[in-house]
Amino acid sequence: MSARNARFQQWQALLTNRAKRQKAGEFLIQGVRPISLALEHGWPLSAVLYDGDRPLSQWAKGVLGRLGNGTVRVRMDSGLLHELGGKEDSAPELLAVGEMLPDDLDRLEPGPDFLGVVFDRPITPGNIGTLIRSADAFGASAIIISGHAADVYDPKALRASTGSVFALPVVRVPSPRDVQDWLTRVRDRGTPVRVLGTDEKGPHTITEARLTGPLLVVIGNETSGMSGAWREMCDETVRIPIGGAASSLNAAAAGTVMLYEAARQRGFDAALPL
Repeated sequence: MSARNARFQQWQALLTNRAKRQKAGEFLIQGVRPISLALEHGWPLSAVLYDGDRPLSQWAKGVLGRLGNGTVRVRMDSGLLHELGGKEDSAPELLAVGEMLPDDLDRLEPGPDFLGVVFDRPITPGNIGTLIRSADAFGASAIIISGHAADVYDPKALRASTGSVFALPVVRVPSPRDVQDWLTRVRDRGTPVRVLGTDEKGPHTITEARLTGPLLVVIGNETSGMSGAWREMCDETVRIPIGGAASSLNAAAAGTVMLYEAARQRGFDAALPL
């Protein structure tokens, strides 16, 4: 591909236009680690775009060699690839076009060690990606993005996740009611998932709370915290003690602290994977 044709323009729109991403059901994947993790975890790719103006590295050749028959390989002009790559100073060897997975809570299969995280109406794509990365690092089972929120498939969210978005299920839901209905089905099947919310005025600290067993941790919106509906759904609300001049923690930072404490209580060992 050497011209800015309609197909190129569609891919270009995936970088900046959420509505077009959603309509197409596709998004761009930039970077060596995210592309490698997408392949490793079997994420569906509709196309891989590669630089046709230079010899490819062993990594890039390996990616092209691992693609299934359903993935289109597109040889692209270096200048065009640069426009899609997200970096001012260089063009990538490869970009991938990923397909969005269904936003279906039944993709999640809670067991006795389930640790899920809800992010309630997050405003910032970078916070979404950061929390996904932390969830992956500390052994969480899934992430649920609830309500009117920033886009999981925004390039800023994908970069912040450093590819972890491909390593664990991430599901978007319109409202807490959808999660409540799903929890009812899960509990009816015999898995007693508790819902634990985070709030600066929570009656107990996170070290006083029990974070073992099947658990869904709710992290509130960056500005207003948990919605009223989520507060009603919580079986318990806890706080993270802080000091200094800070009035509060960033939402993704608070989620990371919660995930670490949950992992610690579940026997986390920094030298071993969970």
